[in-house]
Amino acid sequence: MPVFSIVFIVSALICYSIGVWSEKIQKILKPWHLIFFWIGFLCDTTGTTLMGIMSSSFTLSVHAVTGVLAIVLMAFHAVWATIVLIRKNEALLHSFHKFSIVV
Repeated sequence: MPVFSIVFIVSALICYSIGVWSEKIQKILKPWHLIFFWIGFLCDTTGTTLMGIMSSSFTLSVHAVTGVLAIVLMAFHAVWATIVLIRKNEALLHSFHKFSIVV
């Protein structure tokens, strides 16, 4: 099972990085960027869940807090990107990359 969690976490890093950096380079949010955001989020959540299942107990630590914070930020980012694409607001589509880099 550790192999699966590692594969999911690395896949999350790759997918999310592709989405964020390609959006930054193109300077406009496109639907395929959103697909990579959601795949990255799902992979990160799956990998984190698998690691939680393998762990015998949960302890509140810096690692746990930053992990949860990362998932919450990724979810917020993907939801906001979805809203921006649905609204088709040109100004938001062209400025979204500034928000993506921060997240």
